[in-house]
Amino acid sequence: MMRKQAYPILEFDDCKMAKVNPGNLGEAPLGTDKLIITFFGEVLERMKEEGKIVLDRKIGGENPITLYRFQDANVLITQGYVGCPACAGDLDLFHALGAGKVMFCGGGGVLDQNIQVGQLLLVEGAIRDEGFSYHYVEPSKYIYTDSRVTEKIACYLEAHRISYLRGLTWTTDAIFRETADRIARRKEEGAKIVEMEQAGCIAVSQFRGFDYGALIYGGDDVSQAEWDNRDWRSRKGIRYDLVLLCKELVQVL
Repeated sequence: MMRKQAYPILEFDDCKMAKVNPGNLGEAPLGTDKLIITFFGEVLERMKEEGKIVLDRKIGGENPITLYRFQDANVLITQGYVGCPACAGDLDLFHALGAGKVMFCGGGGVLDQNIQVGQLLLVEGAIRDEGFSYHYVEPSKYIYTDSRVTEKIACYLEAHRISYLRGLTWTTDAIFRETADRIARRKEEGAKIVEMEQAGCIAVSQFRGFDYGALIYGGDDVSQAEWDNRDWRSRKGIRYDLVLLCKELVQVL
């Protein structure tokens, strides 16, 4: 039932069935419940060249999806699209096809200059400064990952002596509207990194009821008077290792 409000974004309908549902698209099951979503296209290209992954399938549409399968594990991996509607929308489809354990890995802008390039953030939740998540979970400032899943990831990282932070992200729809006042406000509210997908992905996992975790590495710095790119996209070793880490993590969720 939809609860009416003055503004459409604050109206929440808890009905599970919509006119179009991800299971209506006629795609065959994935054949595994384990999936990695990454934004590191160059890592996928390298892994294809090395023979670590092979093409599993392609799904057509306005945002075509390519899924690869690891040769040594029954784990799928795909390159995610930027923004909640694309990335989290695809996640809803993946779940309908059988994905029940999902790891996300990407990068984000740091809100604290002390977070180094490549420092991993284990996502505990997100500040919902976007629109997509409000169609899956009723309105709130924060949305949190499943603590059981988050602790499994933390235990693995600690057991393997992998340095990490844990905390909140700020999920925004508007990359060019990260103003100084907004950045300061979100930092005060507890966010360590700004990105564009986590609130939506967490909301889908809550609504559909499956395991979801995310690791985001510190990229550019938006915390200072001037934006600092910090050459964050050139850290190919970090990005490659992060994908391999998520391959191990998704098998222990």
